[in-house]
Formats: sequence, structure tokens, C-alpha cells
Amino acid sequence: MVTGAIAAVAPPAAAANSVSVSVDAALQLAAVPATGVGVNVPVYDANMNSAATPGLLSTAGINTVRYPGGSHSDVYHWQTGTADAGAYVAPNTGFDAFMGTVRAAGAQPIITANYGSGTPQEAAAWVRYANVTKGYGVKYWEVGNEVYGNGEYSNGSGWEYDTHSSHSATTYADNLLQYISAMKAADPSIKIGAVLTTPGYWPDGIVGPGDTMDWNHTVLSIAGSKIDFAIVHAYPTSTSPADLLTKPQAQNPNIAGTVRSLINQYAGSNAPNVGIAVTEANAQAYLDTSPNGLFAPDNYLTWLENGAFNVDWWDLRNGTDCSKVTTVEGATDYNDGGMVSSASSCEPPLNTPFPAYYGIQMISRLGSPGDTLVKAASSSSLLSAHAVRRANGDVDVMLINKDPNNDATVNLSYTGFTPSSATPTVSSYLKNARSIGTTQSGSPTSQTVPAYGITVVQMHPTNAACRVVYNKNEWSGVMVGNVTVVNNGLGQVNGWDLGFNFPGDNTVTNSWNASASQSGPSINAANVSYDATVPQGGSVQWGFRATWSRSDADPSAFWFNGASCAIG
Repeated sequence: MVTGAIAAVAPPAAAANSVSVSVDAALQLAAVPATGVGVNVPVYDANMNSAATPGLLSTAGINTVRYPGGSHSDVYHWQTGTADAGAYVAPNTGFDAFMGTVRAAGAQPIITANYGSGTPQEAAAWVRYANVTKGYGVKYWEVGNEVYGNGEYSNGSGWEYDTHSSHSATTYADNLLQYISAMKAADPSIKIGAVLTTPGYWPDGIVGPGDTMDWNHTVLSIAGSKIDFAIVHAYPTSTSPADLLTKPQAQNPNIAGTVRSLINQYAGSNAPNVGIAVTEANAQAYLDTSPNGLFAPDNYLTWLENGAFNVDWWDLRNGTDCSKVTTVEGATDYNDGGMVSSASSCEPPLNTPFPAYYGIQMISRLGSPGDTLVKAASSSSLLSAHAVRRANGDVDVMLINKDPNNDATVNLSYTGFTPSSATPTVSSYLKNARSIGTTQSGSPTSQTVPAYGITVVQMHPTNAACRVVYNKNEWSGVMVGNVTVVNNGLGQVNGWDLGFNFPGDNTVTNSWNASASQSGPSINAANVSYDATVPQGGSVQWGFRATWSRSDADPSAFWFNGASCAIG
């Protein structure tokens, strides 16, 4: 169903809105993680390990698959493939079959150990079987699903199965330490995550019976120094499609910032090593229609830009009871949270992709693991922009037009990158389309994004005798710059200097792999004894630390042994 589909033709737009997008290719937000784009597969999905699944995952660019799926995780016993509390488990969804599918897709698993009715010993046995007996190399493990939903904060009425005599945050944290000890005894190299409540979502901030602090403060105060990552789930509520499309920018940075602050507060010296995983993510409405197709990539990328190393969509196939079928923006919403159809009675054929599938697939057109997410800013709340600097020096920009009625004429500007004047390659997903199109169109500085469309613009740097890649990480008043100079056409260089001017008020305090001198805004960096030679086609790297107060804007030009260099 993925290949050979026919793209929908975008309807004529009423008008074109003008939007400015600035890309700072030097300002690094995060590396594109190898675990960033994930999805859940629940053991009640009878098609989990069908022949079509690996292709669906790999085509969408999915690199992480979470198992055994949501609240089923807290009733599922991996050794027998059975579940407590009468929960259904479909045939052929056992762990080994799952691992065969994940490997065939070129992805890696994230496993949720049973906290609700399991034991540390059962979880440790799973680790031992997976990584010692079978050699699967499963790195990421969660302890429990939404454990806080065990009734502790709702007078004993909750959705998460939990057979422990106490359902408090303290009990979970104390037991978590036992799980960590047992599981890491089986394989010390694994990474284990702790379940947190999502800041701003119920029951965040509520102090339960027997605790002196809320869930997150309690769990992290007890186990923060022992965990490898913190887990949140995020399903934003919305009053309209337009409201849903504001949520990535309105909520994700604040949630990630709060979780990071809690980690820093309680994890001690371990804090820099503790990651953030969003192991369930989706909307709560418009699930199978174009608003969710726009929300999905915007949501993933905003989480990754703000420090999450993993985001897992709920889910690949979900199903629906067909009781809430509606029409949204000219398409049928089946109220099915899956990326593809489960072929319920009201739905299209099995594995037919919904818009969120294509939106997620567009992320792989933007960048790959090992590339770098860089700063992109839009002048309009109706257009989101994300940018990636590829490992080969290319810069790609994703433009998401949230206006259902009007095209957007986007004027792009760059710092830290000089695009080639050649017509760029453009990938597009249009409103209610059934495929992604690719063509050469527009220019590096001007693109038209159709109403409710997603466009990825792929650009090469301009050719020049030399090329400078200028990267920076910044904090209040401090920045660290890393500079790579590529010798494209200067022949063998024996001794070099690189000149540039700071537009802001940077003052270099120290440098490495070069001798840097400063006069006002002007910098001259010269080789040191061990990196004087740069062959044709070779490169040299050096770095510096600087202070600033007003601005640390990127240099707009560089000269390498007097030759003007391309940037990016």
C-alpha cells in the first residue's frame, strides 16, 4: 500500500501568505539520534509479525519499536506469552517473533518489563535471555508502563494493573531499584528507564497517600542516581485542529525542560547521562486525517530538538470500534490511533497508511541518525520550520503549513551556510495525499508550501576553493565554537590561517588545534605545529571558547589563506 500510490492533487488555495524562515546552520540543537523515530506494537495486534510489517516500518523511517505495548506491558509474561486480568494476546506475537520483525526492519527494540504483575527476577531473566542467550543486544528497557495510573491518585480506580500491596510512588521507586539491580546483574550494559508523570498532565503535582512529595519528586529522589533515562507519555488534548497544531511548540519544550530540571535536581553526577524518552505520543482527536499528518513530524522533531532521544508513536496498528467515525478536512477519521489501518469494518484495507504515517516518513527525508538538528525560526505561528545539517554538509529544511486554506510563500535566509544556487530537491506531502512526491522546484531562498502541506527542501553548499563548517553550542554569556575547514581546490596547503569577523561581541578566551588572535571583532586562527598540512580534499578542525553579552551571531564570511570560502 506504500509504493505505487497516487498522490492527491492539492485543491486551489484562496491566497498565499508570505512567511520568513531563518536557518542558523551553525547553532546545534541536538544530534539526530539513532533511536529518535519510534513506534509501539502491542501484543494484541495479530498482524504484528506479518510479512508486510518490516517494510512498513523501514519505509516510514522507524528505527525503534516498543514492545509489548502500553498497559499490556504490566500484565504480560514474556516467557509464556500470556497476560493476566483476561488481557488478550494475539497468536505469533511472542518475543522471538517480534525480534525477527524488528531486525528485518533494520530497527532496534525498547522493551517494557512487567511491573504490574511481574518481578525483578522475571525482568532479569528476560534481559539474560535476550542479550546473553540469544545475543539480541536489547539496550533500552523500561520498568512498567503508566504505573501512576494504578489507582493511587483516584481512590483505587485506575487503568494500570498493579498487584503490589502499596501503589505509592515510594513503593514504585523502591521496587525500581530492585529491578535495576537484578536486570543489570544479567547485563550491565543495558539502559533502564523510570516512569514519570508528564509535567502539566494529571496526576503531576499531586501528593499520594504515604508519600511526602508528588510522583516525580519521589521517584527521582529515591532512584534518580541509578536510572539511565526518564519516561513520559504525551497525548495533548485539543479543541480544534488548529489548536492541536500549536501543541508541539506550546508544550514540548516546557515538558522537556521540567523533566531535565528534575533530573538535574536529583540524579547528582549521573544527571548528564540520564536521557528523556517519550515512549507514547499521539493526538487525542483527528487521528486518521490531515491535522494529525502535520502534527506527527512537528511533534517528533520538537521533542528531539529539546533533548528527547526517543519518541514512540502510539501505535503501528490500533484498531477502532467504528463508533466515532467523522469527517475532518475532507477525509474520514475512524478514531483509530494507528499509523496504518487495522482493517476494522469501517476502515480501508489492512495496512493502508493514514496521514500520520506519511508525516512521520517525511522526517527521514529531512535527516538521518548522525546528522545535526539546527535552529530554524518562522515568522508565522501557522508555519513550523525544522532544519538539519547533514553529515556531508548539505542543509535540509522542513516547512509545515498549518493553514488549511492558504498556501505559504516562504522566504528562506541562512547563517552558517551558503546554499548552491541550483534548484533544490523538494519532497512534499500534500493534504489528504496517499504518497510523497519529489521534484526539483523553487530556489534555496523561496519555496511555496501548499495549504496543509509539508515540504522538505534539500540543499547542497555552494562550490568554492574552500568550505567552512562553523558549529556552535551556546549558553547565557558563553559559547563553544568548532570550525572545520575543507580544502576543495587550493592544492597542498603547508601552513594556513583562517580569518573571519564576529558580527556580535564575542571575545575568544582560549582555543585548541589553532593559535587564535583577536583584534576587535576580527579573528585570525593559524595552524599549530601538528596540523599545518592540509592536502587537497582534506580538512582541518579547530575550536574555541568565547564569552558574549549582546550577541554571538555567526560570521558571514571566512578566508582561508586569503581565499574566500563557502559556508556550510
